[in-house]
Amino acid sequence: MGLGTNHQTVTTADKFIPQIWSDEVVATYKRNLVLANLIKKINMVGKKGDTLNIPKPGRGSATAKAASTQVTLVTDTATEVQVSLNLHFEYSILIEDIVETQALTSMRQFYTDDAGYALARQVDTSLIQLGRVAQGGANSAAYTGAFIGSNGTTAYVAASNNEAALTDAAIRRSIQRLDDNDVPMDGRFLLVPPSTRNTLMGISRFTEQAFVGEGGSSNTIRNGEIGNVYGVPVFVTNNADTTSGSGLARICLLGHRDFGVLATQKEVRTQTQYKQEYLGSLFTADTLYGVAELRDYAAVAIAVTA
Repeated sequence: MGLGTNHQTVTTADKFIPQIWSDEVVATYKRNLVLANLIKKINMVGKKGDTLNIPKPGRGSATAKAASTQVTLVTDTATEVQVSLNLHFEYSILIEDIVETQALTSMRQFYTDDAGYALARQVDTSLIQLGRVAQGGANSAAYTGAFIGSNGTTAYVAASNNEAALTDAAIRRSIQRLDDNDVPMDGRFLLVPPSTRNTLMGISRFTEQAFVGEGGSSNTIRNGEIGNVYGVPVFVTNNADTTSGSGLARICLLGHRDFGVLATQKEVRTQTQYKQEYLGSLFTADTLYGVAELRDYAAVAIAVTA
């Protein structure tokens, strides 16, 4: 029996096989993003340059109109926020031919999932660490602008290890800080580490239907969302920042979507290349982006016990 023609071979499907890898990586990446889904995003894909300048106008005030007089003109000298597009992260693995020949197909699924997870975690880390500068804080893991979880009023001091478990009082005081600065209610979020989720689950008022929403605590609406408190959606992530000092406190971040910005210049990309010198295939996934704080008063960092 002769050989057939027009078969779909590994050679003719060469461009399709990497696409499968790409789809799987991007799907995992999007599934694992938490804070990146909650703040302002700007698409810079296909655009040149290494810096994005975002105008930052000040708030104006209304003026009473007197009869037979000219209107009062609002004047404002807008500032700008610069976002450096300098964060380029990659995930690479070399799969030797013998491994590809003998291993189960689930191996590829593991590494595509791992690549997407690793890149998503890195993007979220870059955004979460913007909390270090909230409320006028210095850009360091000491969190000089943070408050402690017991009351939301006392300043956190890394050297004194005065962090404390999150309380209802601290949440209400932190919400007031946003209210005092006219931060809109819509678009707010509370990001907490697993230790704080454990604390909330032990307080009766936070396990009521008003907190977890209809359907109970398993009713996850968005990545990491576990419910809401006082109208603010609550998200849990193991990627919550860790402070410096011997105490190594974790940070809860109460904020608004305008607190920070994620500018993506290159979406998650996957590439494969056969390396004859290693008799294997090199797989790489990477992304290029930048992050910056937009409105300092639109977030509050709260130091809690780990």
